[in-house]
Amino acid sequence: MESIDPTTGKKLPADAIQRILFIAPAVHVYNIPPLTSTKGYVAATWTADNNKRQIFTARLRILETAIPGPNNEETVKADILLEDPKTGQLFAGAPYKAASVVEQVLDSSRFFAIRVEGEGGRKATLGIGFEERSEAFDFSVSLQEVRKTLGIDDSGKSGGKKVEKAQEKVEEKKDFSLKEGETITVSIGGKGLGRRNIGKSEEGNKDLGAFSLPPPPGGSIGGGLLPPPPSAQEVRKQKRLSQTIETPPPGSIEDLGFDDGEFGEFQ
Repeated sequence: MESIDPTTGKKLPADAIQRILFIAPAVHVYNIPPLTSTKGYVAATWTADNNKRQIFTARLRILETAIPGPNNEETVKADILLEDPKTGQLFAGAPYKAASVVEQVLDSSRFFAIRVEGEGGRKATLGIGFEERSEAFDFSVSLQEVRKTLGIDDSGKSGGKKVEKAQEKVEEKKDFSLKEGETITVSIGGKGLGRRNIGKSEEGNKDLGAFSLPPPPGGSIGGGLLPPPPSAQEVRKQKRLSQTIETPPPGSIEDLGFDDGEFGEFQ
């Protein structure tokens, strides 16, 4: 079965792929007045006077088309289609090239304004209204997925993104094994890790021998180092010991080294 571009009516290549992203069987279409405020559209003016501005009830579809191209690339586009629910004949189509193609109204989550394009590049803005809020929510989610696929943001535009097909890349295996004559050195002082060659490292040590500093005076390691200061716990312990030692009471006069006068000249 041949594929046809719904917006242009032209035949698509035989290897083109089309898929339906969203479908709503009944959507009310409105002939809305021109936008008079920069804030946005208001659906209350569309449904006033017993839906006087309603044109008819259509079937809505979001159709994605992928056309393969050279160099393993493909062009992807999406169209919003308003069709006759009985015959499937196209009433209006809106190529989804920018986020501004569809605008949600200010006063309802079920109504949207869509900028459609006709033959010769003619453009018009129509209003649509879903009967169920769940359908309107699914419609918004589908448009969000389309923007991700086409690379469209809220301010950017894309007329059809060229997507390169993913090619599997075999990662080259790296050889981390030690080669002949290599060893792994680990520096604890934080100098880093690395590899060195045994022969070259020994020759380098011999060459650097003339620049080595003489050992510090004192002979042994730590011979000139001072003892560490006492800790606070040791200081408190010595203080408590000094307070507990009682001073011996004074002895007699003889203990002090004085004569009692028995043999003195004042006997």
